[in-house]
Amino acid sequence: MGILKDIEDKRQQGGKIFALLIDPENHTPGSIRAFFGEAGGDAADLVLVGGSLISRPVEPVLHALQEVVSVPVVLFPGSLLQLSGEADGLLMLTLLSGRNPEYLAGNQVTAALMIRSLGLEVIPTGYILLGSGAGTSVEVISNTHPLPERKKDIVLATALAGEYMGNRLIYLEKGSGAPEPPDPGLVRSVREILTVPLIVGGGITSPAAAEKLYRAGADMIVVGNAIEKKASLVKEMKRVAESF
Repeated sequence: MGILKDIEDKRQQGGKIFALLIDPENHTPGSIRAFFGEAGGDAADLVLVGGSLISRPVEPVLHALQEVVSVPVVLFPGSLLQLSGEADGLLMLTLLSGRNPEYLAGNQVTAALMIRSLGLEVIPTGYILLGSGAGTSVEVISNTHPLPERKKDIVLATALAGEYMGNRLIYLEKGSGAPEPPDPGLVRSVREILTVPLIVGGGITSPAAAEKLYRAGADMIVVGNAIEKKASLVKEMKRVAESF
């Protein structure tokens, strides 16, 4: 079975998914082995790999992940330079919240033939950046403005347009290092209007916050920075997802 089908099946069964985001800028093969050696190869249901900045090749981190994890490793690329055939799949992102053509179609067209040659499972994903006022890395690098959470009608219309355009997942993101997670009330409204799985990430620093978002309708929670600061959170987050 494919990665997308597993996500869709989990949603249909009422289950929840916990995904761990690994930024290759913050890890070496040694730190990956140490982290998952302690946490376990099934510390998350899914491992996403990607980041906004690039100073080294992504392959060494992917090699190390494939050695120590027993779950799918999926690229969440912030750049064409983070593409690699060493992963199991790829979130083909369209930055729906911005109007920078490079992130709406430019990079996708440039990379399409290369992605085909890599043989990855490709999952079309509508990516919506929500405003936190923190000037997140995604906002700066993509040269786009996030959607204000208070403009619920715009967020809902953007998410629905993403589904109508053929995206198989919708990803609501507050951005790396956001001071707080997306508003559960907004997540609930987005969940009610969509039929595809909903991913929520950014600013999720506690199991309690994750549980609120799951209950609001998130099918998958993505946690990155908080785990890197406190590795013991991994098992706690996984237990929250498994409680549904």
